[in-house]
Amino acid sequence: MPTHNAYRRRLLQALAVLPWWSSRGVAAGAAPDLARIIALEWRPAELLIALGVMPIAVADVPNYRSWVVEPALASSVLDVGLRNEPNMEAMQRLRPSLILLSNGFGPAPESVAPIAPTMTFRFSRKGERPLAVARQDVQDLADRLELPGRAQRHFVAIDRLLDQTRRRLAAKSYPPVLLFSFIDSRRIMVIGKRSLFQDVMDRVGVVNAWDGDENIWGSTVVGLERLAQFSQVRGICFHRGRQDPLFDITQSTLWQTLPMVRERQLRIVPAVWFFGATIAAMRFCQQLEQALESAA
Repeated sequence: MPTHNAYRRRLLQALAVLPWWSSRGVAAGAAPDLARIIALEWRPAELLIALGVMPIAVADVPNYRSWVVEPALASSVLDVGLRNEPNMEAMQRLRPSLILLSNGFGPAPESVAPIAPTMTFRFSRKGERPLAVARQDVQDLADRLELPGRAQRHFVAIDRLLDQTRRRLAAKSYPPVLLFSFIDSRRIMVIGKRSLFQDVMDRVGVVNAWDGDENIWGSTVVGLERLAQFSQVRGICFHRGRQDPLFDITQSTLWQTLPMVRERQLRIVPAVWFFGATIAAMRFCQQLEQALESAA
């Protein structure tokens, strides 16, 4: 049975062709202004790192390291406050060459435009799937930074990982999966069929067990008791470290009666950013295969 380290090696091998995984590649190809880019939302930070450029600052760095985890931020990355209320004075002092934003979350572009030029990204576009949008965002940012070759190498790595994973999983039969993470001790966020993760599951041939309502981001928040409705599924719970209430909840009577717990079909995996882009998709692909292949 493949181990966690074996899966991680596969992901590292796929990521090895990406310039952001090599500090030498970043230094060699970086233009002067690439060293002074701020990302005020975590998804744009991921887009930037996918192109081999580490931001000079990111909003809410501590929670990034709990919720996003990978791609890891360098120790030199500065924190410029909350994602929805960044510290404008701190950003001014950094003299950024570009500020990256997400549409619909965080400050409006016009509020930070006096500090530096901005570029805004949308998580979704009407009629387009999240993974396709993420790929286009990588391409658009690469064009803005004049790094088209890095975008193309990144896309090759994504497709290789997804195709290889699909071939490995096709050799066996797996139950539908239910993806969720705890919001607090009574509520969970479930990942639905409009999500980035669904696009990955479609590519690798895995069925999503959730068929209920979901929001425009492909997720929904429900009570913990809803898990009792799911039997003969593989539950995959994303655990976000010390802040997560999961291990306190596992002592409750309700938890012990859940079908996926009694059937030994629950797997706990490290956090992956649900609202991320291409690197989040790759990280989820690795976690999904590990959760399906692992024994109880």
